[in-house]
Amino acid sequence: MMQQLLWWAFTLRIALCDCHNERANEGFKRGKSLYKVSQLGQLPEHIRETSGLVLGKTSDTFWTHNDSGNPPELYEVTQKGEVISTLKLPHLKNTDWEDLAKDNQGNFYIADVGNNQNKRRDLQIYKVNQQAPQSSQTIRLKYADQKAYPPAPNERNFDCEALTWHQGMLYLFSKNRSESNRFVKLYTLPDKEGSYEVAPIDSVYSKAMVTAADISPDGNTLALLTYGKVLLFDISQGLNFQKPLLCIKIAKGQAEALAFVTATDFVITNEGKGKMYLVKKKKKN
Repeated sequence: MMQQLLWWAFTLRIALCDCHNERANEGFKRGKSLYKVSQLGQLPEHIRETSGLVLGKTSDTFWTHNDSGNPPELYEVTQKGEVISTLKLPHLKNTDWEDLAKDNQGNFYIADVGNNQNKRRDLQIYKVNQQAPQSSQTIRLKYADQKAYPPAPNERNFDCEALTWHQGMLYLFSKNRSESNRFVKLYTLPDKEGSYEVAPIDSVYSKAMVTAADISPDGNTLALLTYGKVLLFDISQGLNFQKPLLCIKIAKGQAEALAFVTATDFVITNEGKGKMYLVKKKKKN
């Protein structure tokens, strides 16, 4: 009963969210009226914990995965949510897979960095080539600004559940769990095997927690998915938070995965219900 009440409270909170705080603190513009949201498909029961999403070979297919407690597998799905192939990775462990990225050389980056309690010391990103998945590499990381495992409740901002790749580098975005610290931190590290200690290079205010990230195919726009909203940034002059663009209210449950399909349009999926939505920019009259 208590779990059900918490779920309804969470759902209500998402439904009632708005962009007021992001606009006031960072200068985002309202974007909801510029986009149309429609359901694309429905993922099958065994992919209801979808937590990462990248575009497939074309804009008609995607790769996704489940989060913690599920098999270490990637699933190729259509826009309708139908599974057309499964990439099994039995040599890897799904401790808490939280996001998925892809480079321009056919490599996946699986972010095994879920850290709800902010006490993990085994954070890692798996680099997997689609043509030789068994020869995967491990990119290990530690947050240079984390001194306690776990830190005090009001300092718990070391759960990075959003990942993207850009020009040979990986970018992680923190899930700002603390009610007293609503700033999302940005970390970056090389896309090569090794162990890295990373410090934040930028931060931005977001009242909602960040759950996924992606960059548009033209490399000009960064999207951060949150519970209830999507934040867009202009990164044509560098990947940072210096040029906020739009805050788009999209109340579609526990949405935790996002992938661009064009320079302006993107798809999101939500956990639990496994629904796929297309967020498409409206044409100007």
